[in-house]
Amino acid sequence: MIEFTNVSKSFWTGKSRKVILDRATFRVDLGKSLGILAPNGTGKTTIINMMAGLEKADEGRITRTSKISFPLGVVSGVNMKQTAQENARYIARLYGLDPDYVESFCRYLADIKEYFTMPVGTYSQGMRSRFTFALMLSLDFDIYLIDEGMPSTMDAAFNKRAGAILHERLTTGTVVIVSHSPKILETYCRQAAVLKDGRLHMFETLEEAKELYNYAN
Repeated sequence: MIEFTNVSKSFWTGKSRKVILDRATFRVDLGKSLGILAPNGTGKTTIINMMAGLEKADEGRITRTSKISFPLGVVSGVNMKQTAQENARYIARLYGLDPDYVESFCRYLADIKEYFTMPVGTYSQGMRSRFTFALMLSLDFDIYLIDEGMPSTMDAAFNKRAGAILHERLTTGTVVIVSHSPKILETYCRQAAVLKDGRLHMFETLEEAKELYNYAN
């Protein structure tokens, strides 16, 4: 479960204060995936980062009682000076998992061959994305956080392998997706909310949320 209680968050832009959330109260229960609709530039990434614990609220309380992922495609703790092998085994121990399993899973899924024993900082952007995405999928979470659609790389074979695993995880787990596009939410979310002027309007169905979102935009 993730629960926001009277949470406020804002930023000073240099000219004015941009309000992301204004005393927002809501919760995400296990088994009830949530989609949040918001136009670009309104703070979708900030909300996801707050759920993951990467950013703090200005006011209010955020409660987490489940294993919550970092936003998909982002893994905290990856050391660019260490190899993928060293990183995989370190993250496994951090999450209390079998290092041999996490290493073998990442080797198979990322499929970067001899680069797996080279420093991550020497990788191309594509290889780094494949490794960090594989590392994320090797971990088992109760709630998966997705910022603006599914992450992907330029490698079609990897996307096919990873996509099948990701789809299985997301259809059996709980998902929070923030996006400006209702279509992205349709596959995984029945419950939805609309972020408008710092207020989060919760709805029982995606269709109800789309009506307000389309009207507001």
